[in-house]
Amino acid sequence: MTQPDSPRPHYARRSVVTAVTAALALGALAAGPAAAQDKPVLTVYTYDGFPSKYGPGGTIKERFEAECGCTLEWVTADDGGTLLARLKLEGDATQADVVLGLDTNLMGEAEASGLFAAHGITPTGLTIPVEWTSETFLPFDWGWFAFVYNDKKLTNPPKSLAELVDGEGGPTLLIQDPRTSTPGLGLLLWLQEVYGDKSGEAWAKLKPKIVTVTKGWSEAYGMFIEGEADMVLSYQSSPAYHVIAESQEGFHAAIFPEGHYVQIEVAGITKASDNPELAKKFMAFMISDGFQSAIPTGNWMYPAALPESELPPAFAALPKPAKSFLLDPKVVQENRRAWIDAWLAAYGG
Repeated sequence: MTQPDSPRPHYARRSVVTAVTAALALGALAAGPAAAQDKPVLTVYTYDGFPSKYGPGGTIKERFEAECGCTLEWVTADDGGTLLARLKLEGDATQADVVLGLDTNLMGEAEASGLFAAHGITPTGLTIPVEWTSETFLPFDWGWFAFVYNDKKLTNPPKSLAELVDGEGGPTLLIQDPRTSTPGLGLLLWLQEVYGDKSGEAWAKLKPKIVTVTKGWSEAYGMFIEGEADMVLSYQSSPAYHVIAESQEGFHAAIFPEGHYVQIEVAGITKASDNPELAKKFMAFMISDGFQSAIPTGNWMYPAALPESELPPAFAALPKPAKSFLLDPKVVQENRRAWIDAWLAAYGG
């Protein structure tokens, strides 16, 4: 989530070339072949904002390398949906040791691909809102999807999802494509949970208000900051960025009484990994304080294994939904294609 001249929450999540990736390439050239042979390399696929200048990847890389005696190399894609598509395309030939940035909505499909190995870790101290049972994936952060607005532009935001859907004439919206974006898929499932068989009608009502559907989160949020719509599909925690990094208190997430859909982001070890033990070490590090403490002000989400008392005050001040939705990954896997087809039919995309 980055503008050309300043950081934004998650904006960096979708830039095509990241500062960290470039630095890794230059460092490899400078170090020469001998250094490369001295240290094992762990290749982690992730979405492109995670290791960007304003994401948590740089801090996490430094901290993990100090422990592992290895080189952590990030390889990026646009979003979680793109990550999974790339991995399935590469199959057993993938260079990835770990894939970080899928979520529970993609877990069923990812596990069914047969490309992931069991992590062999019993996680402790998790602070996610559900009991964790997956033997293949581990969570690293979580949050609620929400529509974010700037009160200087939108002075009377919708008070409910029903008002957003049914209200005449606005506000204008920016959303993401559920085929390529995890937030876009989250919105699809959110409406499915609230409206059920009438979700197509809800989409038809929303369509005139939607300025555009972007491939990923970063593009949509950037357009929102530039004033191209009144609200953007983002996260309930996004306003914390504006408070902490920009000292701006005018950004808010609209909290709806119908409830909000939860996203839990996960990572998994590939069966094709050349360094399975190092990959397992990274997974264990991922739910330790060294990784988790970089999440709140790096990825602007709630960490998956950090007590609420250790969050920045701006997070504690955020209004939280009274009701949450989270579908079973297998239910999403079984219905995702049909629900996307229904969305395409209703939205006309």
